Amino acid sequence: MANVDKEGTIFVGKSSKPELLTLALANRHGLVAGATGTGKTVTLQVLAEGLSRAGVSVFAADIKGDLSGISETGEAKEAFVSRAKGLGFEYEADQFPVIFWDLFGEQGHPVRATISEVGPLLLSRLMDLNDIQEGVLNICFRVADEQGLLILDLKDLRAVLGYIAEHAAELTVRYGNVSKTTIGTIQRQLLVLENQGANKFFGEPAVSLKDFVRTDRDGRGYINILAADKLMESPRLYATFLLWLLSELFEQLPEVGDQPKPKLCFFFDEAHLLFTDAPKALLDRIEQVVRLIRSKGVGVYFVTQNPLDVPDKVLGQLGNRVQHALRAFTPRDQKSVRAAAETFRPNPKLDVVKAITELGKGEALVSFLEGNGTPAMVERCMIRPPSARVGPITAEERKALMAKSPIKGKYDEAIDSESAYEVLQKRVSSGAAHPIEAPPQQPAPSQQPAQAPASGWFARAWAAFTATLSNIFGINQPRGQRLSPTQAMARKIARSVTDRVAGQIAADIGKSLGGKTGSSVGRSIVRGTMGGILRR
Repeated sequence: MANVDKEGTIFVGKSSKPELLTLALANRHGLVAGATGTGKTVTLQVLAEGLSRAGVSVFAADIKGDLSGISETGEAKEAFVSRAKGLGFEYEADQFPVIFWDLFGEQGHPVRATISEVGPLLLSRLMDLNDIQEGVLNICFRVADEQGLLILDLKDLRAVLGYIAEHAAELTVRYGNVSKTTIGTIQRQLLVLENQGANKFFGEPAVSLKDFVRTDRDGRGYINILAADKLMESPRLYATFLLWLLSELFEQLPEVGDQPKPKLCFFFDEAHLLFTDAPKALLDRIEQVVRLIRSKGVGVYFVTQNPLDVPDKVLGQLGNRVQHALRAFTPRDQKSVRAAAETFRPNPKLDVVKAITELGKGEALVSFLEGNGTPAMVERCMIRPPSARVGPITAEERKALMAKSPIKGKYDEAIDSESAYEVLQKRVSSGAAHPIEAPPQQPAPSQQPAQAPASGWFARAWAAFTATLSNIFGINQPRGQRLSPTQAMARKIARSVTDRVAGQIAADIGKSLGGKTGSSVGRSIVRGTMGGILRR
């Protein structure tokens, strides 16, 4: 492909001037919007090709299978050739390195995560739990941590839920109401998830994020394509998975600050599914990730029909914009068009509201960030033609690509490690009750066990000594009671000299009693008594 990209930029198309995405600003996120059939997927492919040529890895969901063609050499179609000439370059076909992924393991390498990695917040969203049910799920994770139970897959979670149902009375006292009815509801939702195929997602080996960020021998970034045509039959699972993946990138990748180019660009297609009916806690989490993940070298691009599908707090973080045509047949549609126009930096030479409804095939309104990080004025632009194939590949071509994949065999076979399910099964078979115990607590000062020293003259002498020591150093104050600075310092001094005092007294007792036995008894008496005083 004739390289028309300038150094440090990606040539996306042309208006009255070349429209360039600056690589150093590609981690400031972006938006690709437009009605169905207006060219969003082609624009996504153009961006992915440019990023790959620049050595940037890409992750994108393939909703209809059309994006898979980026792995094969394109065709010099007349429409592409003429458009390229109109934009000032000669069209040459090309292809790009691709790794295919699939939650169900059918059209790509399996993608797995453990239940513990996903966590109770996203699981609650996935199962559409209410606040009470989410609270019980949080208790489930807490108990699993305390009992050392690994929750890796759905059967582990189901086993731990059964375990807390058996101990509901003890847990209610410690954490609040834990009803078997609520646990039963969660169990039913787990069954729904399992029927949707989520059991293939939850488990091991969990995917390593390093496998998403890699280049080929020519220095091109790999384009990771998630087969999502079947996954879209469970839209909540689709949205939860991509949000989990985004969160994991945020948690695991190191801070790198602003770099000449990002490590990874993440394209979130059908982005409205992420925000529809999302609780505030989840929206806050999304906003936090989008706002901070750029410093990890990751750019996030939302692909959706209308910019209004994205909440304002998130939309404000998306600096690079591509807007394809919107339809305005009804008053509601017209309102949406006006709102979409207002998200751009105005151009006095362009009626944005009118242009959005008039855009033709291959056209879009674009506004990319300029060198100082501010959005450029919106321009009407012709998008460059993709250089790889447009449209899906065949099953044979996909199979051949997977056979020479750089991660072939790494995730293809599931692993069933010993985890909560197996541990609890062993407890049942062995007849061990394993009740849930409260965390250990220190006994109150009045309950501290006292070791009485030897009777007689030593007992009287020792009582006088300890009383004097307590009065001087203030160590007879109850534990937790506020001490004066002098008393606090004295307590530290008392503790520091305890061993030396105890050693000397033990030696004297040993001499009186005689031999090694006397020394041992002396040390035991003094250690117990001094310890009793200083623990108060």
